[in-house]
Amino acid sequence: MSPSASSPSANAPGASGPGADVPEASGPGSAAAPRFAVVGNPENRRVAFFEEAVRAAGLPPARVVPWLQVLGGGATFEPGETVRIDSPGENAEVERLLRGVDDPTRVEGSARWYGAFRTAVAEVARAASAAGATTLTSPDDLAALFDKRLCHARLEAAGVAVPASPTSGPHGAQVRGWSDVRALMREHRMPRAFVKLAHGSSASGVLAVETAGPGRVRASTSVERDGEGRLFNSLRVRRYTTEQEVGALVDALAPDGLHIERWLPKASQLGRAADLRIVVVGGRATHAVVRTSLSPMTNLHLGGARGDLDEVRAAVSAVGGCWREALAMCERAAACFPGTLCVGVDLLPAAGWRRFAVGEVNAFGDLLPGLTGLPGSGAEGLDTYAAQVAAVLDRTRNDHAVTSP
Repeated sequence: MSPSASSPSANAPGASGPGADVPEASGPGSAAAPRFAVVGNPENRRVAFFEEAVRAAGLPPARVVPWLQVLGGGATFEPGETVRIDSPGENAEVERLLRGVDDPTRVEGSARWYGAFRTAVAEVARAASAAGATTLTSPDDLAALFDKRLCHARLEAAGVAVPASPTSGPHGAQVRGWSDVRALMREHRMPRAFVKLAHGSSASGVLAVETAGPGRVRASTSVERDGEGRLFNSLRVRRYTTEQEVGALVDALAPDGLHIERWLPKASQLGRAADLRIVVVGGRATHAVVRTSLSPMTNLHLGGARGDLDEVRAAVSAVGGCWREALAMCERAAACFPGTLCVGVDLLPAAGWRRFAVGEVNAFGDLLPGLTGLPGSGAEGLDTYAAQVAAVLDRTRNDHAVTSP
C-alpha cells in the first residue's frame, strides 16, 4: 500500500532536516551511533530496503528479528538497539498465525489479526524495554493506526479535516450488517459512502457504495466471493449492482467490524480520480506521490497509476491554494501519533483542488521504492528508508549534544 515520483519544486516543508521534531522513542536512549534491529519478515523487500539504508549510512548491519520468532514468544533485543517494527504482511505462515486463515488472499479474520498483532507489538515493546533498547513506534499508536474508527477520532479531535463518519471513535455507531449501513447512510445523508473493515489495510474489504433510492445500490470493491461464500481480495476492482449482492458482502464483512465514511468527490488528473500518499518522517512531510485511478480506489496494486506531482502543485496554486498548507495538514495528522517516527498519510484533494482532507494514516505507509525527498524537507536525495535512518542519526547527535558536558 509505489515508485518514484515526479520531481517537485517549490513551497516545500521548512528548512530543518528530517530529524527535526522527531518524537521520543520509547525506552532509554544512547549517545553512540545507533544499532538497528528490525522486526519483520526476513524475505520481505521492506526489510531489504531498510537494511540497505542502514548500510548506506555506514552503520552496523541491521539485525532482523523475524515475526515468526516474535509470534513464537522468542523475541530478544540487545542493550542500546533501536528497534523498527515493520509490517508482518506478505508471509503466509505469519498471516495464518495472526488471522487464522490458510489462504493469505482471504479477507476474513481482520479482527482476530488486530488482537494478535496488538499482543505481539506489546511483547516487542516489553522485551525491548527490558533489554534497554528503544522502539521507533509505540503500541498505543499502532493500536489506533490499525483501527480506522480510533484513528479517525484521534485526527478529528486534533482538528485535522477528515471525511464525516458516524462510526468514529469508541462510542461511534455499531455496524452489525447491511441494514445498519443503509440506516446510517440515510440518517447522515450520505448517498455515497466508503464502507471499510475497521482493521483492514491496502483496500482490503473496502466498498465504495452508492445509493439512489430504495433498491438502487451499487458498490465498487476488490472483494470477490466464491461459491461457498468465502471472501477473497482480488487485484481487480469489480462492481456489484444489486442491493442483494452488496448487502451480502457487507453482512459477511461486518463480524470483523466496519467503519463508514462520507465519500468525498476527489479532484482529478487527466480524467482520473487522484489522491496523494505523503510520508511524514520525524514530524516533517518528506516524500509525496500522486496516485490516480479510474476506480474509487487509487491503490497502486489495484491498477492505480502514479500521477504528476508538479501538475498537482500547479493546480493547487491556480485556484489560490497553498501546497505547503496541504503538507502541514499531513504533519498535523502525523503529530497525532507522537510515539511513531514515520507514517504515510493519505491526503484527499476535493474536486477543484481547493480543499484537502486526510483519509487515513498508515503505520507502514513508507513502501515507495526509489522515491526521493521533497526539496527543503532535508530528505533530498534520500528514499523513505534512508530518511528514517537519517532522522534517528540526527536525534542521536542532538541527544549526545544535550548530555555532553
